Amino acid sequence: MATLELINLSKRYGKSVWGAKDVNLKVNDKEFIVFLGPSGCGKTTTLRMIAGLEEVTEGKVLIDDENVTDMPPRKRNVSMVFQSYAVWPHMTVYENIAFALKLRKMEKSGIDKIVREVAELVNIGEYLERFPRQLSGGQRQRVALARAIAVKPKLFLMDEPLSNLDAKLRVRMRTELKAIHHKTEATTIFVTHDQSEAMSMADRIVVMKDGKIVQIGTPDDV
Repeated sequence: MATLELINLSKRYGKSVWGAKDVNLKVNDKEFIVFLGPSGCGKTTTLRMIAGLEEVTEGKVLIDDENVTDMPPRKRNVSMVFQSYAVWPHMTVYENIAFALKLRKMEKSGIDKIVREVAELVNIGEYLERFPRQLSGGQRQRVALARAIAVKPKLFLMDEPLSNLDAKLRVRMRTELKAIHHKTEATTIFVTHDQSEAMSMADRIVVMKDGKIVQIGTPDDV
């Protein structure tokens, strides 16, 4: 899918508050990286700079060795899954997943094939005609995942996507997310403050504190 490199990446708010400072990281193709740390440590700020949703104060973002630091989000070929699901309530599950594909002016038959494939991949194939209000929180999160997978992005960026789910469902979704990762072979950055989540999912964990990376390693190393 893609490699990612962050070089001295920094974000300053106002004159003196640093949301992230001198973040340096190399992410390998197909790797599942977890940013771990307490609230306010800079992990979401860093993720948003990778996505292009947050302006970079200093440093660079490279995707497949291409400098995308000043590139708008839509041109970076990344998909982001949010904590809040961010599915459109007035659209069916099918329409939610198909939306970005329609914007790319794909043929209807091609859209239909991809929508049904990704819906089966995340186990929501039977809910395609339902609206989000008719789904549970876990099912809505699967819709958001399916929509992200459908556009075949170079990078998956996930900002605490499981934190609104109950404990039992979170554990199940961790296993399913890893299975989806292995099937799609997508390079993934996953943000969480939950240590057990990080330990059970990551190829490598990036521990952050006060806007800086303090440790990088496998779950065993950490």
